[in-house]
Amino acid sequence: MTPSTPAVGLRGITKVFGSVRANNAISLDIHAGRIKALLGENGAGKSTLMSILAGHYLPDAGEILIDGRPCHLRSTKDAIKAGIGMVYQHFMLVEAMTVAENVFLGQEPGFLLSPKAMREQVRALAGSFGLDVDPDARVADLSMGEKQRVEILKLLQRESRILIFDEPTAVLTPQESEQLFAALRSMAAQGKAIVYISHKLGEVMALADEIAILRRGEVVDEVPAAEVHSQSDLARRMVGREVLLEVTREPVELRQNVLRLSGVRAGVMRDASLSLRQGEILAVVGVAGNGQKELVETVCGLRAPEAGEVSVLGKSWQAFFADPSWQGGLSYIPEDRQGLAVCKGMDLVDNFLLTTRKGYSSTVWLQRDKAAAVAKELVEQFKVSPPDVTSQARQLSGGNLQKMVLAREFHRRPRLIVAEQPTQGLDVSAIEEVWATLLAAREEAGILLVTGDLSEALALADRIAVMFGGEIVDIFPADDRQRVDRIGQMMAGMKPDAEH
Repeated sequence: MTPSTPAVGLRGITKVFGSVRANNAISLDIHAGRIKALLGENGAGKSTLMSILAGHYLPDAGEILIDGRPCHLRSTKDAIKAGIGMVYQHFMLVEAMTVAENVFLGQEPGFLLSPKAMREQVRALAGSFGLDVDPDARVADLSMGEKQRVEILKLLQRESRILIFDEPTAVLTPQESEQLFAALRSMAAQGKAIVYISHKLGEVMALADEIAILRRGEVVDEVPAAEVHSQSDLARRMVGREVLLEVTREPVELRQNVLRLSGVRAGVMRDASLSLRQGEILAVVGVAGNGQKELVETVCGLRAPEAGEVSVLGKSWQAFFADPSWQGGLSYIPEDRQGLAVCKGMDLVDNFLLTTRKGYSSTVWLQRDKAAAVAKELVEQFKVSPPDVTSQARQLSGGNLQKMVLAREFHRRPRLIVAEQPTQGLDVSAIEEVWATLLAAREEAGILLVTGDLSEALALADRIAVMFGGEIVDIFPADDRQRVDRIGQMMAGMKPDAEH
């Protein structure tokens, strides 16, 4: 092996799922000591290609070279032995186990540590990379952001030298993202080869040494990051047209109150009070694990309030969720799209019927043909790929699955929408469409937008609520520049009326 030999060489990699050619004869080099960003629209084949490298899928054709030598990766175990580790966009954790147990899960036989030593190693590892999480916590009790940190810690603990990150900042705050970037730069400086899959063009430009762009399963462009001069240039290379993530947020007449919380306590959330009217978007921001999960679950009927009052569309919490309407009521777009929003083993028609079946059933029979026709129209309208309603949900990329969920929930014409990380994992073109759809939905609904993307909150929201330590520390208009400038400090626990 010479110094110029890539750590990984992909040669003619092809992968087909049914009628979908996810990867088509892809060749790509990944070098030690460098960060290579993979960009592409939803369904372009990025995650599939890296899942092949991580041993999760077998290629239908092509060859993988590790340090210049052919390597047959028949399983994730083979990939781990070859020094390859991947943090997947959808988590691979055992919910019933603790953080420490998950981090050490899958170690070679004979690798024995006491529970105390495991906890201490995880705590030290987490602290050294700024990925703090309680080693004793049960994974099932963690927020999505905290689960993401456990996945990253698993990879770091294995000391993999070829590291693959699939949308790692999707549930991180800007501060957490910067901590991760510092860790990635440090790893690259130590000679590790890093592949970074992301839709966030700004972070790709700030982090990557080189960029590869996929479109319809093929590499269409490779360029050193230093030669890309703007995000719009990068977006144009990726999508093939000009993309401007700008929206015109015209004011909409505020009408009746669709949601009201007064002194509500649930889990870590305490004394939460807010109101939302038809015609407005209220964005909730904060570091993962500060009560957003409990807020969403309470508003959506998944968790009963322990104290306080909740009013949904003019009804008490108990009365509203005793018999919720399938249309004209509440629509929930969950953050966990694969675990909660859809059933992966069912086709798109049955997934469409998960929340709309009351509208497609007679006294006895389910009108599946009628539902299939509507689902087909929605798939085309929302540009879901592949545009085949007989496809199983597991066959869709994360972004296309999200578009299907959005299509289903907006079809219900809700008056209250709870959108939890609605653009997480979407490409810039799809984000444009979702933003426009959310803004248009204000005509009929009030929208509670829970997002970790501050730029999304500022682009869409009429008001912003900041959560810390289970409390809503402040709610203010999105055009209040002084308070907007202090969002980061409020997310870290500083009171809104604290001295500068």
